[in-house]
Amino acid sequence: MANAIVWFRNDLRLADHPALQAALDGGYAPIPVYIHAPEEEGDWAPGAAVLAWRHRSLAALDAELRRRGSRLRIFHAPSLQTLQTLAAACDAEAVFWNRRYEPAIEKRDTAVKAALRRQGLRAESFNGALLIEPWKLLNKQGDPYKVFTPFWRSAAAQLSLPSLRDAPATLPRVDDGPHGLPLDALGLAPALGWDAGFWERFEPGETGAQAALQAFAAGAVGEYLDERDRPDHAGTSRLSPHLHHGEIAPWRIAATLRALPPSAPQAQIDGYVRQLGWREFAYHLLHHFPHTPEQNLNPRFADFPWARVDERLREAWRHGRTGVPIVDAGMRELWHTGWMHNRVRMIVGSYLCKHIRYHWREGARWFWDTLVDADLANNTLGWQWIGGTGADAAPYFRIFNPVTQSEKFDPDAAYLGRWLPELARLPKDLRHAPWTQPSTLARLAPDYPRRPVVDLAQGREAALAAYKRVGGDRE
Repeated sequence: MANAIVWFRNDLRLADHPALQAALDGGYAPIPVYIHAPEEEGDWAPGAAVLAWRHRSLAALDAELRRRGSRLRIFHAPSLQTLQTLAAACDAEAVFWNRRYEPAIEKRDTAVKAALRRQGLRAESFNGALLIEPWKLLNKQGDPYKVFTPFWRSAAAQLSLPSLRDAPATLPRVDDGPHGLPLDALGLAPALGWDAGFWERFEPGETGAQAALQAFAAGAVGEYLDERDRPDHAGTSRLSPHLHHGEIAPWRIAATLRALPPSAPQAQIDGYVRQLGWREFAYHLLHHFPHTPEQNLNPRFADFPWARVDERLREAWRHGRTGVPIVDAGMRELWHTGWMHNRVRMIVGSYLCKHIRYHWREGARWFWDTLVDADLANNTLGWQWIGGTGADAAPYFRIFNPVTQSEKFDPDAAYLGRWLPELARLPKDLRHAPWTQPSTLARLAPDYPRRPVVDLAQGREAALAAYKRVGGDRE
């Protein structure tokens, strides 16, 4: 049996794995390989939280491979050189991998494929991450979509989910060539253990992803549209980090939910699948507009008067000390768990970009380092939407009022109570805007900021004035 290298990247699973399946279908003995080469990812090498997750996910993948008679070979070296050396040492005839879509990695992978083919190897890549790849959808004018609704209408009309493929029961053992490094040699896991809170909520790896999907399918999906905006409830799937690391395929999620009994509310399932569509839209935009992780999609905002960064103010936002409880609760949830509820992500982002008026890149970079689901396409789409500078962006005059948002989506202040224990003695209604009763705040919560670092009314008016200067009056 000939050998083929299967290059694992952000696809750390064995089920629904097109590259692995191609090797098996081609009659090859797969040699599973992971290459750590963050310097090849340009300005967006993985952040600390993602690396902490990846350490555990790689350990889980290796364990699953070993249960099937194989193992994961881990390297820390240039990708092309590693693949070429390994192919020669293992007498491999082919190299298979699943595609990634980040601009720097697309460029790297194109060069790798060309070099391997010049060497006489069979080098092929596959779609292992998306329902529809970015270049397959264009509007009637032949241009990329910039608005989600027509994008998803077109995508949904031609969506065809691949057949589900379970993980192989066994895999051939290949002992040829270098065995690679121990996982700990990569230094992905934090030495100080600051990630301990992450694992109270998440289980990295394919088994954890499957368990999260089954739990969602058995419960929260039935009320998804009603509950998804409630950070005080477990109303979302929390599958985003599993999707980012490729521990589960998006088509398995969609197929599993659509296969639920007829008694399951179809509108709720469709609502969730539509959210998978936003993920597809993010990748569509990143592919067609590769400059957007650093630059505004809408060139009108090139000269927008963002405020000058004050380090004290930035640190207050980063670490949940702004004096605005829903913002602070979200930032502390992020710090402790490596994740934040999506509604709260919009609120904390709006406060940074519109009340404080800092460039959306300030938020994007912080999320990149602290989120376990930090994904370049989704991070870019989200922050440009919040900042009003991207595709399908929130209009400049839509500025979230964090107090009314908090009252609406955390009516019992349960989310605030969990992440802001210093407010526990305040009456629940006062927790949403404690500065409105300064004497009570000083007496019952002396350790909490006396007032917001940027006044909500003043911040809103300054933001509106700045946006009108570049956006015109669209009200």
